[in-house]
Amino acid sequence: MKFMKQAIILAKKAKSHEDVPIGAVIVRDNKIIARGENQVQKKKNPILHAEIIAINRACKKLGTKFLDGCDIYISLEPCAMCATAISFARINNVYYAASDEKGGGISSNAKVYETDRHLWKPNVIQVPEYAGESASLLKDFFAERRKIKSGN
Repeated sequence: MKFMKQAIILAKKAKSHEDVPIGAVIVRDNKIIARGENQVQKKKNPILHAEIIAINRACKKLGTKFLDGCDIYISLEPCAMCATAISFARINNVYYAASDEKGGGISSNAKVYETDRHLWKPNVIQVPEYAGESASLLKDFFAERRKIKSGN
């Protein structure tokens, strides 16, 4: 699962600029065509999630608004905004590592794809062998933030 490994590397990159450690890669024909890591803090923009950045880059690279034949690998279950963007982009498969019980938009919370009104429903596959590493990155990140906030 080399593509998920790349998403984890991007999550670490996001953490390096004080963003929530989430990374995403978009793959077509077994090649990475776009990458993204959270840049909400870095660019002071609440919609610059890893998935949105990767989708924008993939569309630009392919010169299209739809990403038919593409898959996305994400270190954390997408939120409802990103799950909807994935649907609008017509990405075939969503692979994610860790579940997001609070903010997840696919299987944990909003369950965006469970409505009949969605025009495009990708296949969703959790990749459990990377769930622990991704969850640890997130737990460590938020523990550090709490420590800084409390002044300890």
